[in-house]
Amino acid sequence: MSLVEQIGMKVLRCLNPEHSHRLALTGLRAGLAPLPGPVTSPRLTTTLAGLTFPNPVGLAAGFDKNAEAVAQLVRAGFGFVEVGAATPRPQSGNARPRLFRLSEDRAVINRFGFNNDGAEVIGARLNRARPALPAPHIPVGLNLGANKDSADRAADFASVLRTCGNGVDFATVNVSSPNTEKLRDLQGAEALQALLAGVMDARAGLDHHVPVFLKIAPDLSTSEIAQIAEVAVAAGLDAVIATNTTLSREGLNSPHKDEAGGLSGAPLFEKSTRVLAQLSQQLDGKIPLIGVGGIATAQEAYTKICAGASAVQLYSAMVYHGLSLAPQIARGLDKLLEDDGFTSVADAVGSKRGDWL
Repeated sequence: MSLVEQIGMKVLRCLNPEHSHRLALTGLRAGLAPLPGPVTSPRLTTTLAGLTFPNPVGLAAGFDKNAEAVAQLVRAGFGFVEVGAATPRPQSGNARPRLFRLSEDRAVINRFGFNNDGAEVIGARLNRARPALPAPHIPVGLNLGANKDSADRAADFASVLRTCGNGVDFATVNVSSPNTEKLRDLQGAEALQALLAGVMDARAGLDHHVPVFLKIAPDLSTSEIAQIAEVAVAAGLDAVIATNTTLSREGLNSPHKDEAGGLSGAPLFEKSTRVLAQLSQQLDGKIPLIGVGGIATAQEAYTKICAGASAVQLYSAMVYHGLSLAPQIARGLDKLLEDDGFTSVADAVGSKRGDWL
């Protein structure tokens, strides 16, 4: 981490977490953050769902909810970037405060509730950004959400894809956020089948093929994981992201540990990795997986890959380690692959899955 980034991180940690988040985005757009460009190598280059990532370390949804800093984020060392979540209509989200640092646990709790500018505004930003993105192309995806007061939440996901899909490289169906009441009910087999059918119909009307991913919760039973795997294959999903934030508070020490919302960061690592490995076993290579939850080091990214992930995503760890964490992890991952004799990320996928089952 550079001296400028160290100073910036100290300033941000003195502020209210949500104000810090807003200021970080402003600073990024102003050119105050490190933008090293693509980090890649023959070992790191990854193909997933027909997309080519220069490295398998992506940015998870939630950091750039409104697609305001896409041009900067694709230069920050990530192999792919996911923005959103977007809902059909703008909404303000839940009441503040709704974001909490758990510094003692290297964790974050949020209960934002899909606050965003709405699909029309976000889609327009994505369409403006797409032609100007630098080479090599860094895939940009959008997390699809539902309005809190929607009469048909399942239809909202298809609506957002129809509005925004021509400006993205992939789209993620997010039925796993704990911060919209009863949203996770859509992970049930019957409801999920119907929802995904609507999304696939919406995709068919786009100008180009957009791979569809599904993001699942970590708080699932073995039977629920098996059901989701079955639905994912039947629906023709292109990837599954495992996992979103957790409702668990086990082992936390921070004064904010009892705040409502989704927990992310270091305490999520083991739980999310076990779900990832179980899902990998169920899918048996039929659909690729993206591992998310508690990654703060190259070794942790490598562990997710060896447990079954073809790529990984970061977010909460940047609260404590800064934006430069992404290229650091990518370079460290390259060395770990080399040390173990792997010539590609794909060769390492699932190589130690049994350790997590």
